[in-house]
Amino acid sequence: MNKTNTIHLLFYLSMERIDDGRYKVSATEPSMKAVSPEKLSSFLFYNDEQSLYGLLTEKDEQFVYLSSYDLLQVITGKQHPFVSYDGQSADDKAHIAALQEAGRIWKEPNFWQYAELQDGMIVFDVDKIGISDLSATILHDAVRDKLIASNMRMDQLPMLLPHLRKYGWPNEGESSALPVQVAFRLTEPMEDSDWLLETVVVSGRGAHWTPAVRKQNAPIADALPAKWKEFSEDIQSRQSEMASFLQSVSVTDENRFLSVRMSDPEVRMFIQEDLPIFQSFGFPVILPAWLKSVTETKMRVKTSASVQSYRSAAGLNEVLSFDWSFSLSGQEIDRDTFQRMVDENREYIRSGDDWFHIDPEWLKRIRELMEQADSGEWTVMDLLFQEIPEEIVPIEDESDVDTDPLLSFTMQQSLREYVDLISNKKGLPSAGIPKQLNAELRPYQVEGYDWLVFMRENGFGACLADDMGLGKTIQLISYLLHIHSSEEIDRPSLIICPTSVLGNWQKEINRFAPSLSVHTHYGPSRAKDDDFKAMIEQQRPAVILTTYGTATQDGDMLKETYFNSITLDEAQNIKNMQTKQSRAIRKLRGEHQIALTGTPIENRLSELWAIFDFIHKGYFGSFRAFTEDYIIPIERDDSELHKRKLRSKIKPFLLRRTKDDPELQLNLPKKLEQNEYCPLTTEQAALYESYIEDTKFKMNDLTPFERKGLILKMLSRLKQLCNHPALFLKEPNAPASEMLTRSIKLERIVSMAAEIAANGEKCLIFTQYIGMGQLIRQCLSELHGIDGPFLSGSMPKGQRDYLVEAFQTGEFPVFILSLKAGGTGLNLTGANHVLHADRWWNPAVENQATDRAYRIGQTKFVHVHKFVTVGTIEEKIDKMLEEKSALSAELIHSSQWLTELSDDELDDLLSFER
Repeated sequence: MNKTNTIHLLFYLSMERIDDGRYKVSATEPSMKAVSPEKLSSFLFYNDEQSLYGLLTEKDEQFVYLSSYDLLQVITGKQHPFVSYDGQSADDKAHIAALQEAGRIWKEPNFWQYAELQDGMIVFDVDKIGISDLSATILHDAVRDKLIASNMRMDQLPMLLPHLRKYGWPNEGESSALPVQVAFRLTEPMEDSDWLLETVVVSGRGAHWTPAVRKQNAPIADALPAKWKEFSEDIQSRQSEMASFLQSVSVTDENRFLSVRMSDPEVRMFIQEDLPIFQSFGFPVILPAWLKSVTETKMRVKTSASVQSYRSAAGLNEVLSFDWSFSLSGQEIDRDTFQRMVDENREYIRSGDDWFHIDPEWLKRIRELMEQADSGEWTVMDLLFQEIPEEIVPIEDESDVDTDPLLSFTMQQSLREYVDLISNKKGLPSAGIPKQLNAELRPYQVEGYDWLVFMRENGFGACLADDMGLGKTIQLISYLLHIHSSEEIDRPSLIICPTSVLGNWQKEINRFAPSLSVHTHYGPSRAKDDDFKAMIEQQRPAVILTTYGTATQDGDMLKETYFNSITLDEAQNIKNMQTKQSRAIRKLRGEHQIALTGTPIENRLSELWAIFDFIHKGYFGSFRAFTEDYIIPIERDDSELHKRKLRSKIKPFLLRRTKDDPELQLNLPKKLEQNEYCPLTTEQAALYESYIEDTKFKMNDLTPFERKGLILKMLSRLKQLCNHPALFLKEPNAPASEMLTRSIKLERIVSMAAEIAANGEKCLIFTQYIGMGQLIRQCLSELHGIDGPFLSGSMPKGQRDYLVEAFQTGEFPVFILSLKAGGTGLNLTGANHVLHADRWWNPAVENQATDRAYRIGQTKFVHVHKFVTVGTIEEKIDKMLEEKSALSAELIHSSQWLTELSDDELDDLLSFER
C-alpha cells in the first residue's frame, strides 16, 4: 500500500501585546527564516470565511495584528491540518499555553457562569476556575473584544451578564430550526393612547401575525395557530431571551405573548437603550415606517476657518482657528445643547411633534474633530495638503454644488486666496533666474523653476511631470544653478537617470550651465567607498550623475552621503516598490527630493505610491494602506470619490503641464528639434574600436577613389553598429528583452515610443535600415503590445495608402518608416513626435522626413528627436554639420562631402571617445 508523504510545517510564533490591547504576531520556520505576514495570516485564518481567510487581517511588512479574541480563536480553534505552532521564546511558549488554557474555558457550555462583575468589568477568579493570571487576562480581553465587535459598551455589562449566564451569547452555536421569526414591534400611539410594544411572529413570506384579541391572555401554545403549535416552546424561549434585554419595561408573564403599553419616556428609553442592543445581536425589531425613514439630514454643523494672527498673507505654519455653529431641523442650537446630545449618546431625538434619527457615532466624531481643531492642532499646511479630516474639509467636487452637507466648511477670504495661490502654483515668489544660465526660459518654465525652489524652501518633495518636450531638464538645471550659487552648501546634488539618457544630461548641463561642475559616477572604473568620498572632498562637484543600475549596485555606499538634492529622471523606473532598485533608491538621503516624469502618474497608482515614498516619505503611509485607501476603490470599484480624494492629496506636490494646454501653446514653437544622446554598450564599443582599426589599416594601400568607396561603406557599417550590434554582425533577431540589453539606443527608442503612446499621442520612427525597422517593430509588439506597422520600399501602393489613412484616423499610435520610402510624399499630420533612429548626413533628407508630420494641416506642437550615440561618428558628424551650416546647400546635398575630408579630419572622425 502506497503512502502519500505529507509536508508538515512548524512555525515558531512571537507575540507582543501593544498599547491598544492587540498583539503583533510574527513567525519563523525552524531554519530561522522569517514567515511573511501574508503567509502566516493565510495559515492562521485558513478556515475563517469572515476575514476572507486572512486577507482582511491587518498586516505590515513584519507583523500580523490580532485582537485577543482573534488570537484565542486561531490558537485554540480549528487549525490548519499541516501546520503546528510553538513559541519562539519561553514567554511565547507560556503565552501559547495560557491561550490554550483560556480556550478550554471559553468553549465550556457554562463559560459565562465563571464571569463575575467587579467595578463594572468582567473578571475571572483564577483560584475558583483553576487557571493562570495570564489566562484570566486573555479571557477578559477576549470578552472586551467580542463586545466591541458587537458595538456594545462596557458599561452595559451589568445588564448583559444575567442574560449571558442564562442564554449564552445570542445566535451563537446551532442555528434555529424555527420556520418563522420572533420579533418585537413598536406601534405609534393613536389619539389619547400609549405606544404599544408587542411580540409578532413573522412568517417566511414576511406576514406579521399576532394573537386574536380573545387569545391575547392565553398561553403561547394555545394562542398559536395549529401549523405552528409544535414550535411553541422554541417561540416562547426566543421571546424570553429577547425580553431579558428590555430595560424600558418589565415583563411579568413569560408564558404569554408580550403586549405592553408604553409612555413617551419609556419609548425614548426603548429607542435609546434597548434598540441598539437588539440591533447589535441581530434580533428583529419593527419600528413605525415614519420612524425608520427619518434621515440624518436634520442636524447641521457649520465651521469657518481663519488664521489666528490675521496677517494679510498667511504663512504655511500659521495655526487655524475654527468657528462652529449648529442647527436641528432648521433651528439654531447652542454648543452646550450639542455637547449634551453627544454625552447622552442619543440616537432618536424628538423636536416638537417630530422625531429625528441622528447617528451617535457621527456626533462623537464631530466632537473629536472639534476638540482637535480647537486645540490648535491644524495649520495652513495641513489644509493645503489635505491633512485635515475630510469630514471638516470635504473633497471639492463641482457636481456636488447643489447638495446640503451635514457639515459645511468655509474659509476666511484672505486664507482662501493664499491656499488657492499655492495649490494652483500661480504667483509664487520669484526665485530669480540664475545669471549663469545660458538659456532663456519660457514663462511656464519660469513658473516650474520657481515652484521647485519654493517646494525646497518649505521642505516638500516635488514631482515635475510635464509632458515630454516641455523642458523638465532646463527647469531642473535652473534649480541646480540657483541652489549651488545662492546657498553656502558644498554637498553635491545627485541625478539618477536611465543609462540611455546619461549622455543627454552631460550635454545639457554643459550646454546650459557650464559653471556647474559635473562628475559622472558610472562604469567599471568609477570611484567607490573611500575613493568616492575623496573625490567629493577634492573635486567638490556640484552635480553627480549616475544611472539606476549603478545607484542600485552602489546603494549602500551612496546612502552614506547626504546630498544637497536627489533627482530621479524618468522616475517611473522605481514604480515597483518591491524591486531591489526601488528599495535602494528610496533609502538615499538628501535635503530635497525631486521626481521627473512625463508619464501621467495619476493613472498609474502603484507608480504614484513609489514616487511619493521617494519625494515625501510616509505621505501615503504603507503601500498596504495605500492599496486599501485608493488602489482597490479606484481600480476595482472605479470610485469617483476616491479619485477626487487622491487628486486632492497629490495636487500640491505635483506640477503637470501638457502640450494641449492652450496657455502653453502660445509660448511654444511649432517645432522643437533636439538630440537624444545614447552611449554604446560594452559590446558595441569593442566592435566599434576593432572595426575602426581594421579600416584605418586598409586605407593605407588604397587609391583616392578606392578610399572614397571605403569611407562610404564604413559610414553605413558604423551607423548599423550604432543602432544594434546584431545588424552589424548580421545576426538573426533574438527575443526582444535580450535585444534591448545590447543597444541603449534601441532601448531608448522603444521606451520613448511606448511612453508617447501611453500619453495618447502618436509618433513616426524613421530609419535607413530594414533590419532596424523590423527590430523596433518586434520590440514594441513583444514588450508593450503596440502594433507598429513598418512601411518599406517593397510595400505595394494600395497597402501603403491604407496604412497612412489608418494612422491618420488613430488606429495605431506608432508608425515605423524607411527613410527613403516614407521620407517624401506622405501626409502624416496625425503624429506630433518624429524619431530619427539613425542620422542621414544630408540634412535636407532628414527635414523632408520630418515634414511628413510638420506640414500644413498640423495643429499640434511637433517634437523631433534625433538619436545620436555619444563619442561616435554620429556625434562627430552632427557637430560638423553645425559648423558647416554656412556652406551652400549644394555642397552638403549628399554624403559625398564626407569623402573629401582631410587626413586630420578623417582621423578625428574615426577616433572613438569613450
